Amino acid sequence: DEVADLPLPNESRRMKSLLLALCIRGEAQYTVDTIEHKVKPNDIMITSNGQVVDDYLLSPDCSGIAIMVSYDFYREIVSDVHELSSLFIFSRNHPVVTLSEDEARMIQEYYQLLKNKVEDQNHHFRREVARSLLSTVIYDLSNSLYHIANTTTIKQTRADRIFKEFIQLVEANFREKRRVTWYGNQLCISPKYLSETVKSVSRQTPNEWIDRYVILEICNLLRNTTKSIKEIANDLHFPTQSFLGKYFKDHVGVSPKEYRRG
Repeated sequence: DEVADLPLPNESRRMKSLLLALCIRGEAQYTVDTIEHKVKPNDIMITSNGQVVDDYLLSPDCSGIAIMVSYDFYREIVSDVHELSSLFIFSRNHPVVTLSEDEARMIQEYYQLLKNKVEDQNHHFRREVARSLLSTVIYDLSNSLYHIANTTTIKQTRADRIFKEFIQLVEANFREKRRVTWYGNQLCISPKYLSETVKSVSRQTPNEWIDRYVILEICNLLRNTTKSIKEIANDLHFPTQSFLGKYFKDHVGVSPKEYRRG
């Protein structure tokens, strides 16, 4: 409810979640990956998993709200959102973005709705409602970022471009292609250089990104279709149903059948 009331760490911390915070009043400053950012009213702060934050300084009248989401839950929510690679790069280079009055008001309204549902322990579909609301928040915020990105000159590094092209290739081919070597060949760079570049930009390896897309697709098919596990294995070009089952359990912790029942 009030960011200024949170105990801020006095040393650098690597984020292990997604943080969305909106400044309502006053000013603040902090560093993300050693780069200083200043915050004023109607600014939204987006800090992603793996980024290092430090050097907080809040004005006496600073006030704001924040939503912190575990990265696993966030990946569930955005499993069907397209063009996330472009938005990821934009927010990575622009962790503080100024919203319009209407957009800032919208975030506050969503926040209150979300808070009410999260606190309603008696609501039988509490998790599902919170998931849907948070998904809507991310869609609307992504829409704002999309329009801002289209009117902002973004200075992308070669690493950013490679990462973006890699993610676009993964989005289009993960159902069939899961070898880093194949993606390196498409980008005309070595697998080692691709791995180093993707890791430097996103703090995840190419294999982790490929696995992420595959797992999210399996989760989506298990929860939202009546396809058999064998059919899902065929759709995603796994050699056998049992191979898919082992792959899924290694990454999710439960079997596909258990996940579908849950």
